[in-house]
Amino acid sequence: MEHPQDNAVSNNLQKLFKRLTSNVGKAIADYNMIEHGDTVLVCVSGGKDSYSLLSILMALQERAPIEFRLVAMNLDQKQPGFPEDVLPGYFKKIGVDFRIVEADTYSVVKEKIPEGKTTCSLCSRLRRGIIYRTAKELGANKIALGHHRDDMVHTLFLNLLFGGKIKAMPPKLITDDGAHVVIRPLAYCAEADIARFARGMEYPIIPCNLCGSQENMQRKKVREMMADWDRRYPGRTEAVFTALQNVVPSHLADNALFDFRGLKLGDAVAEGDTAFDGPRFGEDLQLPAFTPLQFGVPQ
Repeated sequence: MEHPQDNAVSNNLQKLFKRLTSNVGKAIADYNMIEHGDTVLVCVSGGKDSYSLLSILMALQERAPIEFRLVAMNLDQKQPGFPEDVLPGYFKKIGVDFRIVEADTYSVVKEKIPEGKTTCSLCSRLRRGIIYRTAKELGANKIALGHHRDDMVHTLFLNLLFGGKIKAMPPKLITDDGAHVVIRPLAYCAEADIARFARGMEYPIIPCNLCGSQENMQRKKVREMMADWDRRYPGRTEAVFTALQNVVPSHLADNALFDFRGLKLGDAVAEGDTAFDGPRFGEDLQLPAFTPLQFGVPQ
C-alpha cells in the first residue's frame, strides 16, 4: 500500500484498507468486472474516490490470480487554477502507466450553461466522450470509475424523485457504442470508509471548482436526505443498496418487466403476495455480510 509514511501506517488504516480491498474484490468477482488479459482505464479526477480506487486496483493487481493491465487517466479540463503538475507527479511516484488528456471543457460548459444553473449534465457528457475516445486509443476494453455505494443509492433517489424512473448506477454496463465495458469496483464501498482511507493516505486531493460550489444541486439535496435518514435510522443506505440487488418485478407496475395483463388465477408468482415482508422502517435490519472472495483478497 503506497503511503507517504509507510513505516508509520496505523493498524486502523491497514484494517480499513483490507475491508475496502475485500469489498472491491467481491464486487469484481460478483459482477465479473475484470478478466484475464483486460486493459483497464482507471479514471482519476484527483478526488478521494478515484485515488482510493487506483490504490486498491493496484493492490489487487499484485495478488490476483489473473493478469490485467492498469492505465490511469486524468482529464485536464482547463479549470482556472488546476494544478496540472500534481497528478503526473503522483502517477510517476507510484509507478503506474498513465495518460493525461487536455481538453478545454471548462470553457464549453461556462459558455453553454447560464450562471447559477447546474453544470454536471453537460460536463459529464463531454467527459464521457473524451474518456471513451482515450480508451479506444489505448486499447482499453474496460473503464473503471470511482462511484461508490452511496453514489449508486443517491442516483436511485434522484431518478425516483426527479425523473420518474426506478434507475440507479449499475456496477457494470456496456457503453452506447458497444466498444467498452464501464465498471464501478467501489460499488460495495461506503463513502465514509473511502473518505477516512483517503485522509489516512494523505492523497494530494484536487477540488473541482467547476461544480463544487453548486449548493442547490438536486444530488446535494438527496445526499442530505440520506445522511439524515442514516443518522436517525442507521443502516438505511445499506438497506437501499441491498434492495437494488433484490428487485421483485411482479410487485412493481411496469408491464414491460412483468405481464400484468396476462396474469390470471392459477399463475404462480414466486415472489409472494405481501406488499412488505421485512422489518418496519426504523427497526433493526439484519443485512447479509459481505464475505471476501478469492480475487486476491486478504483473508
